[in-house]
Amino acid sequence: MAGPRHDPADYRPRDVVPIRRALVSVSDKTGLLELGAALAAAGVEIVSTGGSATLLRDAGYDVTDVSAVTGFPESLDGRVKTLHPSVHAGLLADLRLASHEAQLEQLDIRPFELVVVNLYPFVETVASGAEGDDVVEQIDIGGPAMVRASAKNHANVAIVVSPESYPAIIQALQTNGGTNLVQRRELAARAFSHTAAYDTAVSTWFAEGTLADDIDLPAHLTIQAERLSTLRYGENSHQRAAIYTRVGGHGIAQATQLQGKEMSYNNYVDADAALRAAFDMVKPAVAIIKHANPCGIAVAAPNALDPIASAHLRAHECDPVSAFGGVIAANRTVTLKMAENLRDIFTEVIIAPDFEPEALEVFKLKKNLRVLRLPADWQQERMDVRLVSGGLLLQDADRFPDDIESVAKNWELVSGERPADEDMESLIFAWKSCRAVKSNAIVLAKGSATVGIGMGQVNRVDSCRLAVERAGDRAAGSIAASDAFFPFADGPQVLIDAGITAIIQPGGSVRDAEVVDAARAAGVTMFFTGERHFFH
Repeated sequence: MAGPRHDPADYRPRDVVPIRRALVSVSDKTGLLELGAALAAAGVEIVSTGGSATLLRDAGYDVTDVSAVTGFPESLDGRVKTLHPSVHAGLLADLRLASHEAQLEQLDIRPFELVVVNLYPFVETVASGAEGDDVVEQIDIGGPAMVRASAKNHANVAIVVSPESYPAIIQALQTNGGTNLVQRRELAARAFSHTAAYDTAVSTWFAEGTLADDIDLPAHLTIQAERLSTLRYGENSHQRAAIYTRVGGHGIAQATQLQGKEMSYNNYVDADAALRAAFDMVKPAVAIIKHANPCGIAVAAPNALDPIASAHLRAHECDPVSAFGGVIAANRTVTLKMAENLRDIFTEVIIAPDFEPEALEVFKLKKNLRVLRLPADWQQERMDVRLVSGGLLLQDADRFPDDIESVAKNWELVSGERPADEDMESLIFAWKSCRAVKSNAIVLAKGSATVGIGMGQVNRVDSCRLAVERAGDRAAGSIAASDAFFPFADGPQVLIDAGITAIIQPGGSVRDAEVVDAARAAGVTMFFTGERHFFH
């Protein structure tokens, strides 16, 4: 229910609010002693709780315990400390109103002009691998209540939720003895973002627990992200753009840029697509991406002296022309040898878990090359989210099982003979690779390296023609993968005429018999997987 409405004439103007009393309760103690020194020097009364009070008192500063203000001890293992009218009336009293000032006097409650609060380390606790009650205990209750109360009452109270804001508060104390309205409003905006992000992290943890138990997708979905940086422009120069980091995220948005020009919108899109392709592979692998599509994916050649450099050379050989100006992802540390192979190849971005120091020295000669190192906790997302007008779509991420070799034993062999182990490995590689290609997707592979890719066509037969054209003579003897079934035999016939030896596809077309007959007539091996991998 809304509070009482006041006549605008009831409000007394208030800009600079002198800081006489501060409430301090922080889990992150960074910079607290410096702030405490400034508050003490300005004669500010410090009211504090728990560890914050102990740290400030041990440093020699006078501190009033919250329990002395409330007349009630901290209880229930610290779950109840500040949830009391003597605290919240001091936070919420709007001293622009004479009636509020009078009520505080009647209640013998003093107001706070500064509140310094940051919340229990919930996100860090989840990231540590903690579960159950250990996580629940890090759900802050009193902290968010104080933050929101103070932010609502920013006309009278400055709310600080991060040590990053301490220097500005110290300067305001030394310059004006308090904060001005513009500063308090900016702090309030940060505070509401802070609690929103915190609540999102909590709700996400509960929702993920629900999903892990194979229960329905959540009825409510909250996504909280913080702007990391503004980009020069979006997909095109007339579009504004920015990169945001999602609370609890550990992907491309959290990568560390080691060198090179500022990342663009398209760079981020392509880099994410490259990770999708490279990290589907278990062996050392490299993916080269152009306009969100692979122009080469490969794993290392058997017994390669430098596996990741081998994987790059084999991926590059698939389509050297398209690789010009591409984005590269490696699923292993980039070596000096791989860096030297890239010396004369124009590349926009390279992203990997790490880089040998010598490799970085080579990259320094290519000043515009963007070099990104993945966060240590990087992992592929469990869920995919896509915006549509008026809402968003949520789905399980399309991922391959870790034991795909075991799964492959259950694929239905509908034509020809089962390939030898090496060819079966290439078949699995091709099947994995087509998941990274925009539908309709056709991938030709030899020795677990792509030799031709057909992507993004509005019919599957054109994708077959494109893959064969890209492969050229290399199509002969290769293995073909299709992300979805062939509706007619014309697509497989294009592949058969080019000399492919095996085809892997989901099956499921009403004309499967026609397609299988074409494979059998040509003596081509064909597998049905029973599962498609569209990527729109």
